[in-house]
Amino acid sequence: MSNNPLLEQHSLPPFEAIRPEHVVPAIEKIIADNRQATEALARQQDVSWQTLAAPLETLDDRLSQAWSPVSHLNSTMNSDALRDAYQQCLAMLSEYGTWVGQHTALFKAFEPLRQGDEFATLDTAQRKAIDNTLRNFRLAGVDLPADAKKRYGEIQARLSELGNTFSNQLLDATQSWHLDLADADRLGGLPESALETLKANAEAKGVSGYRITLDVPSFLPVMTFAEDRELRREVYTAYVTRASDQGPKAGENDNAPVIEETLSLRQELARLLGFDTYADYSLATKMAETPEQVLGFLDDLANRAHPQAQREFNELEAFAKESLGLDALKPWDTGFASEKLRQARYDISQEQLRPYFPAPRAIEGLFRVTNKLYGIRMAENPEAPRYHPDVKYFDVLDGDRPIAGFYLDLYAREGKRGGAWMDVCRTRLQRENGELQLPVAYLTCNFTPPVAGKPALLTHDEVLTLFHEFGHGLHHMLTRQTVADVSGISGVAWDAVELPSQFMENFCWEREGLDLIAGHVDTGEKLPDELLNKLQAARNFQSAMQMMRQLEFSLFDFRLHHECRKPSAADVQALLDDVRAKVSVVPAVDFNRFQNGFAHIFAGGYAAGYYSYKWAEVLSADAYSAFEEAGIFDPETGRRFREAILEQGGSREAAELFKAFRGREPSIDPLLRHAGIEPRDAA
Repeated sequence: MSNNPLLEQHSLPPFEAIRPEHVVPAIEKIIADNRQATEALARQQDVSWQTLAAPLETLDDRLSQAWSPVSHLNSTMNSDALRDAYQQCLAMLSEYGTWVGQHTALFKAFEPLRQGDEFATLDTAQRKAIDNTLRNFRLAGVDLPADAKKRYGEIQARLSELGNTFSNQLLDATQSWHLDLADADRLGGLPESALETLKANAEAKGVSGYRITLDVPSFLPVMTFAEDRELRREVYTAYVTRASDQGPKAGENDNAPVIEETLSLRQELARLLGFDTYADYSLATKMAETPEQVLGFLDDLANRAHPQAQREFNELEAFAKESLGLDALKPWDTGFASEKLRQARYDISQEQLRPYFPAPRAIEGLFRVTNKLYGIRMAENPEAPRYHPDVKYFDVLDGDRPIAGFYLDLYAREGKRGGAWMDVCRTRLQRENGELQLPVAYLTCNFTPPVAGKPALLTHDEVLTLFHEFGHGLHHMLTRQTVADVSGISGVAWDAVELPSQFMENFCWEREGLDLIAGHVDTGEKLPDELLNKLQAARNFQSAMQMMRQLEFSLFDFRLHHECRKPSAADVQALLDDVRAKVSVVPAVDFNRFQNGFAHIFAGGYAAGYYSYKWAEVLSADAYSAFEEAGIFDPETGRRFREAILEQGGSREAAELFKAFRGREPSIDPLLRHAGIEPRDAA
């Protein structure tokens, strides 16, 4: 036990020393220690911030320091041994979280802290943390009778297990399918960069030719560029039937039973706590106040965007028929036909832009944009412990003073779950001994890796993803809070947490931003005016179709958690079909099992909250409009955004922070303008 690195305090995780066999003993030990310490804290007679809240924060941080690297490695360096250790800990962690959340004596110790004279002397962050703690006690069922408390704990433990199962089965399903091609005969239309990726896939597995997988760097080029329609159909079918009862791997890793049980347990949990539906329960910690408000917001956006989306799809159908000979546009044709139409209309493609976005230059540009906005610098630290050779670590400097750090893990690889995300490695907090712990973030993407010693060339879409995730990272790293519960992204309403991330994407469309980001891989040449004009002209290409797709996901998620009380797999499919009938303009196929891969809501934190992307996009577009008015790199506006939004974390309500920055309530008009959709008064 004494040699267990997870039981030692480190400024950064000692990745090189962590082994799967360390995980369970460390978590068992920390939970046991925390239980004993919590009991002692709850028995105090006279409580204060320093004798109750601060020591509990220390206990939470010790557990977080051990679990954070384990959870991250499970997502980025997955192995059977680590997966087993991770799985064993989930029940322990869930049980411990429920035990703390339902600890009546601890709850009663916090009540006088809230009601006593000291409360008025505490700072804003401390007061908000106490209010959040009392709210969370109630949401954990602290007031429930003993049998209901027990059932709550059972449900939470099972939901934790189900989320992990969903994620594992989706990863396994994604990596279990591949298609090997001996030569490039069926790969006509694919750009050289994609062919190199497929060839590298094959070489990595010791086979000749080309290997198509369902990882995005492989899947997306096939769907976008492959002229072989049957190949597109084959790959599309494998992708949309992952972890389901359909497709080439039908019945393997089927997530349908996981979805059924998850939804049933979520509804039971909500009713146990006095909420009508899980959607009502979800909104207890969000900006939106009622399900009707959320559904009204989504329906309003859908009504605005649908006519334009239908026109866009009709144009695509006509183009596909006239120019591509496709009489009936199938789902595996839309990406291909859209790219052809984009090139025909704007004479631009993502592949044309790749040479201008070598990954090292894009990263350097990201740092320069951030420096101009907020005055901070990034310095690579090669001495920091790393978990993979591709991963880099950077210190964030304000002047010469380190204020944060982050791991940058950009490329897809085997054993790494798909998608892009930011996660917390260390939280900014003031330790009980007075030391300041600096925030550290994990920033993870799944871009096409470098091939044959050449730098990875990113698409413009991938650059947007990079900036998006870094926006989340800045929200975590630039916080000035020292109370963990409201530091960085902690305590931020879920439907506001996308504001800083979506905000950062805007700089990838402006000449001033792109001059910092883009440089030709061979010559260093900036993006020519001709290409920039085409890129900007094509920005809103099929924007209404894209908005309707996001609204489809949002409405499906929210209605699923608001209307389906005990749904079967058939009920889930019927609801998705109903949503599609109302808002989708792209025909679906019967075998599509999108829901079985919808990890955001079944293995992430977005259950009854996927609408947050659009809700926060209203905030981010309006926030960016302040920069459009003042100049996109106006230092005063950057300072105000940093101080009013990024530094505040969850110390104040999100609506209050936005109003402090913008001087008024948010407006939907900038979002509609940015998306090329007519605002209300012009509709």
